[in-house]
Amino acid sequence: MSEELVQTETMADYEEHLDDANPWNLIADYLEKGTVLTVKVEGVVNGGVIAVVEGIRGFIPASRLSLSYIENLEDYLLKEIEVQVIEADEASNRLILSARKILKEKEKHAKEALLAGVEIGSVLTGTVESLQSYGAFVRFENGLSGLIHISQISDKRIKEASDVLSVGDTVDVKVIGNKNGKISLSRKALLEPEEKVEEKIEIPKAENIGTSLGDLFKNIKL
Repeated sequence: MSEELVQTETMADYEEHLDDANPWNLIADYLEKGTVLTVKVEGVVNGGVIAVVEGIRGFIPASRLSLSYIENLEDYLLKEIEVQVIEADEASNRLILSARKILKEKEKHAKEALLAGVEIGSVLTGTVESLQSYGAFVRFENGLSGLIHISQISDKRIKEASDVLSVGDTVDVKVIGNKNGKISLSRKALLEPEEKVEEKIEIPKAENIGTSLGDLFKNIKL
């Protein structure tokens, strides 16, 4: 192998080593691949928190820290959380991180697992959380909710869900469908059918008919 070739390879290796040593190159790779990073919250600032990635201070906006409103950012101080790089600009020394997408994915998988456990035909107890023109939504303790279509609320014809139900009511429902993340419920399926009172018609016996006719004509003189 010639001395020139050895020198060329050595320079290439050296330049590659320099690229690897630049933390912004690693951060750019994290951004491109959507790498999930575990970081520690090291500070709280106006509108968010600070975490360090590869020695670079990154900012996590409060809106990207949780799926719900955060009342006190101090609760996150020194806690480890999972984040992704969503913006990286070496020139302006700007690094923005987010936990929101990761949390959404976890929430989605958790919901799918819960939905998989809801069997058609099972009877559940829940609370009416809203009334719509087409039915009522019922929420269960595990956070899932389902729809009772207006045709499945009562065994009688009703115009509106509010004719029978109110928000906050506790109801027993039967699962009649579970497809594409939507649970269909029926209250009607659990209602006892109204007893139909059949009119009893007593047919007189033959001997009674004879007696009645005899009583009718006994006082008639021909």
